[in-house]
Amino acid sequence: MEIKTLEFKDEKLYLIDQRKLPNSFETFVCETYKDVDFAIKDMVVRGAPAIGASGAYGVVLGAKEYKDLEKKDFLEKMEEILEVLNSSRPTAVNLMWGIKRMRNVIEENKELSPKEIYEKLKEEGNKIAKEDVEINKTMGEYGNTLIPEKATILTHCNAGALATVGYGTALGVIRSAFYSGKDIFVYADETRPRLQGAKLTSWELVKEEIPCKLIPDSVAATLIRDGKIDLIVVGADRIATNGDTANKIGTFMLSVVAKAYNVPIYIAAPISTIDFDIETGEEIVIEERDDEEVTHIQGKRIAPEGVKVYNPAFDVTPNENITAIITEKGIIKPPFKENILKLRP
Repeated sequence: MEIKTLEFKDEKLYLIDQRKLPNSFETFVCETYKDVDFAIKDMVVRGAPAIGASGAYGVVLGAKEYKDLEKKDFLEKMEEILEVLNSSRPTAVNLMWGIKRMRNVIEENKELSPKEIYEKLKEEGNKIAKEDVEINKTMGEYGNTLIPEKATILTHCNAGALATVGYGTALGVIRSAFYSGKDIFVYADETRPRLQGAKLTSWELVKEEIPCKLIPDSVAATLIRDGKIDLIVVGADRIATNGDTANKIGTFMLSVVAKAYNVPIYIAAPISTIDFDIETGEEIVIEERDDEEVTHIQGKRIAPEGVKVYNPAFDVTPNENITAIITEKGIIKPPFKENILKLRP
């Protein structure tokens, strides 16, 4: 089954509205860069690679809006748009990576007219989207080599097609194992507080008939302790050069339990998720989100009025808890710093 998380056509960006899944399949249409900024912030689209591609298309929409201006005014407006989109969400480095690619296109084509720059930006946005699917399939092939026959796999949050332009990172590895004929089984954490595992990962697994069960996050430790989990595969939003990895809140906790019971934990992420400008996870900015994600479920309050909330969207798993990192360039094993730096673009 092909899932197109995002598609640019008719000079508009079409996104699967992930806020509405699994009960309703709806499309959110972005006609301006401000629509893209909103879509990223409100998690219409989420997942580091999907955010990166959406941000790039946001630049395209900005260029479309202002391509009739004089070049000087156009370039000034584009700089403003780049800054707005670059700060839509702070943790996923793929967003900054995508915006940087678009900035480079503008810099390299300053001698062209605004309309011509717009066309160049559109070409780059389409290139980013196409590359993402190809990268994920290659990553899945590498990751499949780590999946034994009859493996029971645990995953957290959603690192599937919905977190990317298509196919997925962690779920891309799982897909590749399933498509290759391996008899696998998947446990999906529900992933509080936004329930991406329950709403999105389980939706993808059920749609593709991959054997699975949805579990409360707090069940994972029991399954690991009881020898029911052979390996854990998750995605990432930012990876430091020493291998420290930011991913959805709860990943660090999983890694501690996995290490205690000698269960391998693999990170599946493209090279664009590695931040070559930071040395450790301590430098990663962790986004804190609205209290209502914790105090409410589908708009209904479940916590008492006045209670204070701490709602970090991500945590950092230290490199010593990670078995390997699966990328489109191959599988990175310890020593992480030495092997990650070999892949610097």
